Parts: sequence; structure tokens; C-alpha cells
Amino acid sequence: MERLPKRQRHQQLSRLLDENPFLTDRELTRQLKVSIQTIRLDRLELAIPELRERLKLMAERSYDSVRSLPLHEVIGDILDLQLDKSGISLFEISDEHVFSRSGIARGHHVFAQANSLAVAVINDEIALTASADIRFVRPARLGEKCIAKAYVRTSGELKGKAKVEVFTYVGEEMVFQGNFIIYRSAGESKS
Repeated sequence: MERLPKRQRHQQLSRLLDENPFLTDRELTRQLKVSIQTIRLDRLELAIPELRERLKLMAERSYDSVRSLPLHEVIGDILDLQLDKSGISLFEISDEHVFSRSGIARGHHVFAQANSLAVAVINDEIALTASADIRFVRPARLGEKCIAKAYVRTSGELKGKAKVEVFTYVGEEMVFQGNFIIYRSAGESKS
């Protein structure tokens, strides 16, 4: 791929971050075929904050309040939450989450992010996991950012329960998938 002129590169950079605000500068260098310094200068010129700042801004946007558990018990940072509909959380894999010899995340941390998001998305005072059918697609590694997306798929025959699907990604690649049945105290949706 030939190097793009600066104006086109700026448009491409803006479009990529509009489509996926979780892209790191390193991922942008691979996609735009330029140095990391060029990406940083382009972001500066376009007034696009670095990833941490973009995530902080997303987290500060208004979203529904978690009802089913205290916010500090959710594993990862809630970025978006629409009770009884969907939710998104971010969990960065750090040293305490990995096996020291391989740098691979321990599975219970990736599961805990998905499970706590599945519970947090339920619009009820009490919500507990009844069952989980899970699949680890590939290992998450030290330094990776896991984005979990939860979708409530309640069906009429599940009285007092909700079905929640959770998909966890690193970049565009799925690392975890789970189908959760969540007990809810109210017995039906409060939407």
C-alpha cells in the first residue's frame, strides 16, 4: 500500500476511530502503514485524545446506573449500559491477571468480566447467575484490552430469568463467548 497524503490519512484516521474508538496507536500504525510518531502527531493535529483519554470520555457519558450490584464489583470499566438491553465494559489485562511464565490471562478474569457485565445489565435489585455456557476462543494476553459486549435476549418462557449473551473482543478478534441465564428477583422485565 502506497503512503497516503496527509489529508487523506487524517480522514482515514478519523474514520477508523469513529468505527472503533478502542484502537491503540500501535494498531493504527499497522492499518495506516506509518510510524507511531506520525499517528501521535496526526492525533494531536486533529485534537483526538490518546486511548486512555478517549475511554475516560466514553465512560463519563451518561448511561443507566447499575442496579444489581455495586459498581466497584463490576470487573472492568463500564463504558455503556442500557438496562435490560445491552452493555459494554473494558478490562485491561495486567501483571496480576496473567500466568507469569506465559503472559496469558487466567481464564477466571476474562470470565469474571463477562459474568459481572451479564449481571450488571439486568434492571433489578437482585440478579444472580443461574448458569453459564462459555467458550474461550483464544487466550487474552498481558497488556491487551478486553472489550465485553452484553446483550439481553430474554424470552417469554423464562419467567424470573433473563438470557444474556456476552462476547469479548481484543481489537476485532473474539476471545470469549458466553450465554448466561440470570435469576432476577422481579420475575419480569422493568423496561
